[in-house]
This record gives sequence, C-alpha cells and structure tokens, in this order.
Amino acid sequence: MQLVDLKLVNFRNYDSINLKFSKNNIIYGKNGMGKTNLIEAIYVLALTKSFRSNNEKILLKDNSDYTKIVGTVKDEINNNYQINITKSGKLVKVDNNNYKKISDYISKIKIVLFNPNDLQIIKDSPSIRRKLLNVSISQFDNQYLKYLSNYNKILKQRNSYLKTLYINSNMSKDYLDVLTDQLIDLGLKIHEYRVNYIKSINKYITKIYEDICNIKDISVEYISDYNELDIDKIKKKYKENQEKDMLFGITRFGVHHDDIYFKFKNKDLKEYGSEGQQKNAIIAYKLAEISVFKDNIGKLPILILDDLFSELDVEKINNILSIIDNDIQTFITTTEIDKINNSIIKNSKVFHVTDGKVEEV
Repeated sequence: MQLVDLKLVNFRNYDSINLKFSKNNIIYGKNGMGKTNLIEAIYVLALTKSFRSNNEKILLKDNSDYTKIVGTVKDEINNNYQINITKSGKLVKVDNNNYKKISDYISKIKIVLFNPNDLQIIKDSPSIRRKLLNVSISQFDNQYLKYLSNYNKILKQRNSYLKTLYINSNMSKDYLDVLTDQLIDLGLKIHEYRVNYIKSINKYITKIYEDICNIKDISVEYISDYNELDIDKIKKKYKENQEKDMLFGITRFGVHHDDIYFKFKNKDLKEYGSEGQQKNAIIAYKLAEISVFKDNIGKLPILILDDLFSELDVEKINNILSIIDNDIQTFITTTEIDKINNSIIKNSKVFHVTDGKVEEV
C-alpha cells in the first residue's frame, strides 16, 4: 500500500499544496513550520480523525469555511480518497462515491503512526490505551468498529436507564435486562477481537524489542473484566453490580474498562520500567503492528515516523530503521536531517517545509 500523491486545501497552515511521494519520504524543517501538519493530513485521510485533537474545526485554516484532503493510494489498483471537513460536518469519498457511514470507509487505508506523544501511552490513562487498541483493530476489520459503536450506544442507554431506575425504583427492570444482554453480546465480540490482536502483537514484540535495545522479555498483557469468564458468569456479575450501578448511574463492569499492560520480566513497565524502556516498548509495539498487518491481510501499511530522531540516540534509531520492511512506504519527519544516514537520504524523496510551504529538495 502506497500513498502516491496528496492534495491539501485550507488545512492547518497550508493554503494549497499538491505533492507526489515515493516509497521513502523525508520531511524536514524547523519546529512550527508544518511538518507534523503534513503527516497529520495523511493520518486524517486514512482514519478520518486527527491523532492530535478531537476538535476537527482546528484542522481548518484560519478564516476558512472548509478543508479538503485528497490522496491517491496504490493498492491492487489506484483509488482516489477524499475527506471534506466543514464547521458543520464531514464528508468522505472514494473515487467520487460518497460514504454515508464513516465505519465503511475506515480500514481501506492502512496506517501505522509513531508520534512523540505516543511515549506517554504507558503512563497515561486506560482510555488512551483502549484508543490505541481500537484504532489498530478497526483497520483490520471495520466490523469491529461497528460493534464498538453499537456497544457505546447501548452503554449510554443503559447508564441513562440506571439513573431513571434510581429515581423511580418501581419501574420495571425488564428493559435494563434487555440492554444488559445486548451489552454482553457486543462486549464478547469486542473482547474476542482484542484477545486475538494482543496475541498477534506478542508474537513479534519481544523479538523487535530485543533488536532495538538488546533486551528480552517484553510483552503486552490484556486486562478485561471478561477475561476467563463464560456468558453465565458475566451475566451474574452484572446482576451483582446492579444496585451499585443504579446508585452511581454508570455501568461499572464491562469491556469499556479494558486496559493493556506493557510488561518487562513479568513486571508492569509503568511502575518498574525506566523512561527509556517505556519509549522502546511503545516503538516495538508500533513496529509489531506492521507484522500483524502483513500476517492478517497480506499487506503492509503506510508507516509514519514523526520526529523519532528527537527521542532516541543514533544507535537505537539505526536499529529501528534496519528492522523496517524494505517494501513498506515510510514518511520520516525531522528537524535534524544531518542525523539521518546518507544512504537513507539518497533513497528517499526529501521535502523541506518552511511556514506552510513545501519544497522538494
């Protein structure tokens, strides 16, 4: 899979640009010039959302009513993808065909992104790690995204009805039972996807981590209320929690509380690992995703390494670059192009970004 070209109109600090890419691409320039804006546009084209903010309005250039991202992606054939975002909504197209459901669009362009903010994933809240899982799995199978969307709708309805029952305890609990059964059904499907995905990650992450920093014994553990429970035991748990759920007005049991732990020598890396070990674990996880893509769908994603060189020493960077599959399309952003090996530069298209202007060098 390869992004052939990209056109932006009124995106962040770009008025209008039209770029053509190769297999290897380096984007360099000083901070604040628009390097990350450029790879953010690629990410939005793939997943319809930014990795930097949930507020889509900030993607529109100042005083603009809309932004447009258009790209040609080469897979078995070339397809033209387009995202139009206005202050009132979003429209997605493939080859000029409108997609009413975003979930039908997502999973068409496969992408793996490393961004310096990802280094906080281990230290951050469980919701951030669930988002990491959800973004990854939804690219393999958009049915997962549909299950997740329906689950969140049912969860919202259940929480609302719990509050109603607390206010009026004489109301029937039959509707609550219906919502609970629906939540369990969807939760079991989501749980199965997540279990299988983490198994796939663990197939590769240990070896990749060792290749990066010559240390073994890294793994990822999936934590879920549903782990090792059959459907009858799960239903029993919801019944046991029902009174407290009504008291607090929230569903206190379910896959919406799932988490993943990064473990080193069977200890939680968040509590026992150094900052360097945590950084390397996240990068190993991202690189493991590439192998999972290849195994599951027989395709390589587009790989974006945003400002990797500011976070790691030269030895580890060279180790990472040597691991990457030669056939994968890469986008590397940096402020220090002199840190990149000359052989990589010679085999790449190089773009210099200056205040919203992009020049091919």
